Amino acid sequence: MNKKNTYEAKLDSKKRVTIRGAETEYYHVIEHEDGTVVLSPRVLVHPDEVSKKSYKMIEKAIENLNDGKVSEPIDMEELKKLLKE
Repeated sequence: MNKKNTYEAKLDSKKRVTIRGAETEYYHVIEHEDGTVVLSPRVLVHPDEVSKKSYKMIEKAIENLNDGKVSEPIDMEELKKLLKE
């Protein structure tokens, strides 16, 4: 990946850093044990929208259900026991 910008940054009084010329509003942050911070740009989707990938998965699940390709029912009592432990 090519560098676009390199500069020194300082935390302000509220422990924030300003990203100069930021092109997106939201970032996914990963903090490593050695103090390295990685920011990855994110585009948030409205909660009422379904992604194309999710929509295709839903269509495939409905198709499998209609074709009778289903698993055995799950025993929820067993799950409840595990959650209580």
